[in-house]
Amino acid sequence: MARKPRIDVAGIPQHVIQRGVNRSFCFVDDHDCNYYLYSLHKAAEQHDCRIHAYVLMSNHVHLLVTGHSLGSVSAMMQSLGRRYVRKFNKRHDRTGTLWEGRFKSCLVDSERYVLICYRYIELNPVRAGIVENPGEYPWSSVHANAFGKVDRLVDPHPVFQMLGAEKTSRMASYRNLLARVLDQDEITSIRAHVNQGKVLGSREFQLNVESLTGLSATLVQMGRPRKS
Repeated sequence: MARKPRIDVAGIPQHVIQRGVNRSFCFVDDHDCNYYLYSLHKAAEQHDCRIHAYVLMSNHVHLLVTGHSLGSVSAMMQSLGRRYVRKFNKRHDRTGTLWEGRFKSCLVDSERYVLICYRYIELNPVRAGIVENPGEYPWSSVHANAFGKVDRLVDPHPVFQMLGAEKTSRMASYRNLLARVLDQDEITSIRAHVNQGKVLGSREFQLNVESLTGLSATLVQMGRPRKS
């Protein structure tokens, strides 16, 4: 069976999820996490992608990324996946695949949903019960976005930049946003759109994407979306 075409428009951010096969660990120790981020930085540079937010969980990864040419996010993920799996398998004396098939992704309406996706991604360890505050989790872009730590991987999205005229005011505004609990409907919607590969945005935005791609951008009603 042919693969479903991925909805992709250059210059529009995407929320990406990549999961370990059978929910197995993708990261065993700090070395793995550091090497993944190093490899992500290299792949993003090579394929003209900008990483706005990320979190590395034990068995999956979330990214908010903008590719500046058609297919660049897919090319980045393929390059990253190959490089990381070779290293991971060698270090941990294993063979075979590490990832659960194709990565999941959805286009994100910048004006309305980019900051919601920032929060969804960086609050993931809190929702998982690993930490009480996002700043306690080491493998997340929250340290750059909310607290000013230098992270060469993170490139703030223009909507994030609009939170304040200066870096300190932007971070303060973003910390205030992080302190607010995401609405359950927002969480459910994000999960459904990523899992189905649809477009997270207003109906007008979805129609614009449909006209550009010829692909359906709206959700197909089905059961409860997978948690991640």
